This record gives sequence, structure tokens and C-alpha cells, in this order.
Amino acid sequence: MAPELAGAAAGELDGLRAACAAAAGSLAEAEPDVLAVVGGAQEGGGYGPDAAGSLAPWGVDVRYGDGAPVLPLSLVIGRRILDGGGLTASGGFHAVPFGASPQECAELGARLAGAAGRVAVLVMADGSACLTEKSPGYLDPRAQPYNAAIVRALGRGEVPDLDPREAEELGVAGRAALQVLAAAAAGGGPLDGEILYDDAPYGVGYFVARLGTGTRARS
Repeated sequence: MAPELAGAAAGELDGLRAACAAAAGSLAEAEPDVLAVVGGAQEGGGYGPDAAGSLAPWGVDVRYGDGAPVLPLSLVIGRRILDGGGLTASGGFHAVPFGASPQECAELGARLAGAAGRVAVLVMADGSACLTEKSPGYLDPRAQPYNAAIVRALGRGEVPDLDPREAEELGVAGRAALQVLAAAAAGGGPLDGEILYDDAPYGVGYFVARLGTGTRARS
């Protein structure tokens, strides 16, 4: 996502970046009352709309926002996407622990959904990291169909019910964040879905989806 870190290989993910920019554009067009960002992290916590982040721990001190960088990686990339679209996380940045229980995820999702009349959520959630022999988690034959099922569900406007143990075995780092999204969307009526990107660069499942109501599907 950050070309500053990729060097000569930066162009390999131009399609992913373009899809993320399109998703951010949809969020802007939706004109929500509140826009929140959710992403997985080692530890949970909430951060204000102006919270800053840096990619220094990953090799290049590219910063987003002013002040001390406090955002975990998923939310740093989320902030990057919002900044690129001229958007602000008026509902704050929310880190959910990778190992959070479904109940914890449900509570956060319900809290976000109840923050205002019209709430939009940008969810940062990786798929499986076991899709190829060069994946961080090596190849697991269960990973491809599992990852594909997640993408198909999102394309239907649904958020799959993921088992925490199986997701951990298959390196699905975005499991908890996706369960937050499921809870946030619950009770809001049927959603439409659209897949903007679905690939596995470096053996990790990356997908970009818009979920929303009617023809104005949102991320």
C-alpha cells in the first residue's frame, strides 16, 4: 500500500491502491454523519480523529497526521487511504485485538453503529496469509477456498461468520475487524456488495469491497 516502502516493486500494487482510492471516493459520496476506521492490532484501543501514524518501524519514516505517531499499522494504512481521499475519521480510529472474541467484536460494532444516524466504516482486514508456498504462513490447502468464501460473501453484501480458531490457523489477520463490521451492519437491512479488488500479492489475500444499500454501495 505504501510505495515508499516498495521501491522498484511499487507498481505491482497499483491496482490495489486504485481500488482503495475508489472505495474512499464512495465513502465521500455517501456523506455519512460519522466515518470511523477499524483495524486489527496486537492491542485494542480507540484514537481520536487527528491521531497520527508512521511507517518508520517498517523502514521509512513516512508520517500521516501531526504529533506523536500512535496508530498501529492497520490504522496507519487506513489513515493513508482517508488522507488520499480528503477524508477525516470523524468517528475516530479503533484498534481491535487480533484475538478478540466474537462478543468483543460485536460490542464494538454495535457501539460504532449507534454513534449517529448514518455511520460509515472503513475496515482494514487482511485475508489468509497461507495461500502460496511463499506466504508468511506457508501454503495451507484450506486457505484458498476459505479466502474465496470471504470474498464471495462480501460481494453479496454479507459479512461471513468466521470461526476465530480456524481463522487463526489460516492466518486471517482481519477476522476480528470483519466481525466488527458484521455487528455494525446488523439490523440495518439488506446490503449490496461489490468487489473492487481480489488478489493475493505475496501470498496474502487482499480484497477491497464496497458494502451499502441501494446503488450507493459504500465501503
